Amino acid sequence: MNSSKAKNFRALRGSWTQSENESGEMIEFPYISELCSPTPSKIVMLVVDGLGGLPHPDTGKSELESANTPNLDRLAAESACGLTTPVAPGITPGSGPGHLALFGYDPVKYLIGRGVLEAIGMGVELKAGEVAARGNFCTLDASGRLIDRRAGRIPTDESEPLVELLDRIEVPNVDISVYPVRDHRFVLVLRGAGLAERVTETDPQTVGVPPLEAEAVIHGAEKTAQAVRFFAQEAGEILGERSSANMVLLRGFSALPDLPDMGKTYSLNPAAIAAYPMYRGLAQLVGMKVIPTGETFDHELDTLEKVFQQHDFFFLHYKPADAAGEDGDFDAKVETFEYLDARIPRLLEQDIDTLVVAGDHSTPSIMGNHSWHPVPLMVKSPVYVGDGVGEFSERTCASGSIGRIPAVSVMTLALANAGKLQKFGP
Repeated sequence: MNSSKAKNFRALRGSWTQSENESGEMIEFPYISELCSPTPSKIVMLVVDGLGGLPHPDTGKSELESANTPNLDRLAAESACGLTTPVAPGITPGSGPGHLALFGYDPVKYLIGRGVLEAIGMGVELKAGEVAARGNFCTLDASGRLIDRRAGRIPTDESEPLVELLDRIEVPNVDISVYPVRDHRFVLVLRGAGLAERVTETDPQTVGVPPLEAEAVIHGAEKTAQAVRFFAQEAGEILGERSSANMVLLRGFSALPDLPDMGKTYSLNPAAIAAYPMYRGLAQLVGMKVIPTGETFDHELDTLEKVFQQHDFFFLHYKPADAAGEDGDFDAKVETFEYLDARIPRLLEQDIDTLVVAGDHSTPSIMGNHSWHPVPLMVKSPVYVGDGVGEFSERTCASGSIGRIPAVSVMTLALANAGKLQKFGP
């Protein structure tokens, strides 16, 4: 990024605020705003990214079942448990749809691309008509085929100079800006007249094949697709001599959406504490106040303790389980659960009235990717005596009193347990 852009970017970071949704549209249940009442009770929704898994063929146990998690297991025994379906049976969700559903938004109705989420999470100012894409540095072999879609998750200090090189690319008739995110990730923003978000991704989501070429999905997106193809070609020329991180993949092309405000709809003062930019962006789009925090879950807990008295709803995000699952590293994912478990007592030191532990989707290590499988859920509140399940896992939660529900119902379940929902009807 050139010096002037870098200064502008630093000035913009954290300054963008979501405009109010003027439509008065409710989130899914049409009378939800009439039923919601503000109360002093506090809700914490801990979203464990990629929570669900599948049994290892050698042991027959999933990552959760293999992990030593006494604190989560004890919490599950005292909670109502169940499973969630993030979008629909058989549909594999991205992180955006998975989180939207947990916040009560139908992810099919409110489809948001990853690019906008990453951009806003990094404090990039977007305007109507601009298109953002999430980018990955990747590695190609000598024949141009993908051998690593994430370039070994190169560290940020190695990727930022590469972002500066990409930011110098000049695309005919379109202004572009490239912003570093974290590790191998970056954001591409396209600005100019006649742009549209309906463009195919260049990431084939697998290895052993070359990157795809961007194509227009609808009439009117041709200019955007052409600009993306030009950018990708130039990026390949700039990075091509490197042994790794020698190409880019682009996905999640998107423009600013218009979403109902979560706080107004639910009569909440909601806050988000998330280390990763994308989840900050999503939280800001739905109307949460994003609280600055550090890069680890310990930092997130530090932040929660400092601001706990200021809000009545907290979205707390835990990323490592998803990253290990995507890497296909079963043992590493087990370790991420054990790391989280050791911090549950500290979380419970807060005066939480209703604690929801959920996942946005499953990321089984044996698949090395997101999947459509149901996701464990537990809800701890004074209303529940507890299901008495033996552990927090996919199999035990399947027998819990909540049963299997759409993830879009988790938010109303949390509100009800916190005493924030009135009776429906006379």
